[in-house]
Amino acid sequence: MFSFLISIAVLIIGYLIYGKVVEKIFGADPARVTPAVSMRDGVDYVPLPSWKVYMIQFLNIAGTGPIFGAIMGAKFGPSCYLWIVLGSIFAGAVHDYFSGMLSIRKGGATYPEIIGSEIKGSRTLIMVFATVLLLMVGTVFVYSPALILGDIAGDGTHNAVLIWTLIILGYYIIATLVPIDKLIGRIYPLFAIALLFMAVSMMICLFVKWPTIPEIWEGLQNRAPSVGVKGQSIFPCLFITVACGAVSGFHATQSPMMARCLKNEKMGRPVFFGAMITEGIVALVWAAVSSYFFFDGGMAACGLQSASAPQVVTAISKHWLGVVGSILAILGVVAAPITSGDTALRGARLNIAEFFHVKQDKIWRRLIISIPIFIGVGLLLWFNISNEDGFNIIWRYFGLSNQTLAVCFLATITVWLVRKYPRGWQFLIAGLPAVFMFSVCLTFFCVDKTCLGLPMEWAVWLGPVWAAVATAILAAFVIRTRKKQ
Repeated sequence: MFSFLISIAVLIIGYLIYGKVVEKIFGADPARVTPAVSMRDGVDYVPLPSWKVYMIQFLNIAGTGPIFGAIMGAKFGPSCYLWIVLGSIFAGAVHDYFSGMLSIRKGGATYPEIIGSEIKGSRTLIMVFATVLLLMVGTVFVYSPALILGDIAGDGTHNAVLIWTLIILGYYIIATLVPIDKLIGRIYPLFAIALLFMAVSMMICLFVKWPTIPEIWEGLQNRAPSVGVKGQSIFPCLFITVACGAVSGFHATQSPMMARCLKNEKMGRPVFFGAMITEGIVALVWAAVSSYFFFDGGMAACGLQSASAPQVVTAISKHWLGVVGSILAILGVVAAPITSGDTALRGARLNIAEFFHVKQDKIWRRLIISIPIFIGVGLLLWFNISNEDGFNIIWRYFGLSNQTLAVCFLATITVWLVRKYPRGWQFLIAGLPAVFMFSVCLTFFCVDKTCLGLPMEWAVWLGPVWAAVATAILAAFVIRTRKKQ
């Protein structure tokens, strides 16, 4: 428990100190007019109160990642805490802050447009890659809440899950098309309260029960090879498993939506940096709670040894919070993926519309873009439901694609900072995380059985090799840029 408390404190300190460093390096200007004001259109560019923008941003990026990812990551032991803390502060929050603030500086530009403006020739490839990722996000965030709702508001059968899948998909269609302040702006704060209630409730239970869970100083090795991570090394597997609770490329596809609603650049730190730190705290809570059930005897009592992450959430909530509390907690978990899934598809619409220069002021224009999106989601859902292992296949590829997108955007931030400070060190705040995540993604691609399937033991030397390659590329770019000055 002491590792958990220290981790919470470090996250808060990271926001207060490192957040200000990052803000100063970017150069947030409260006097600059934001796109929410200068480009207001009543659909996507809509000025909203800062607290509401924060709530929506938090829900947009949360999804099931900081919950399901933390539960699966907890099986690796207390090394999970370190990654959540260090990843959130030095990678995830930097990534999210710049994805929002660069969007503001570029007129509310979407993820592909931001990357394309800094890295020439990448716009089309990134647009396709990011849109496919968003379709996968929409798919998994339809199906995962449908599984939970089919269990607590149905009989848990295939038909019950299918009904909830159709209901959630219907909501997604509406949320993707209507102006952002008409639906998302009104109901998201309520969903955010539900999600935060869940996290606070679990934290209170931790303080009351004060369970004996592994501490960081007791060793960072893989603690539980028999409960779902057998044969997996901490590097690179942990860093792919725990994504949204540390660093996630998906977040950069969401931040531009809130960049179009923010009225003051100085609110970027609490909204973008702060939402990521909040997500890290939620991930820490679930990692600590899961550690109790995995390592302190609770797992055997609840039968969670081989349970999936949604089943773990349901069992833990019922075990600790009782019927009423567990329903509220589970609904908080349900709200998270639903409120990320709908904005994922909204983000896909904005990506395609911006790429083809299609204005989104009229409903029929939004329909032209949205119909192919929902056809794509429908096909993925059909594959997901008809294939016994469909969900796991999509989720694995989503995880790797997600972190690959994070590398792309961290690299974009690095390029922007090198050009802004051609003789300075400031580019390192994004360059170092970019090098590390580049190494993680390529090593995982080499050793994961769904990719190249090389022996997991090779990760020990593959990681440094890929890190050296990334460092060489970064050094060459910095040297070339400085010679031009």
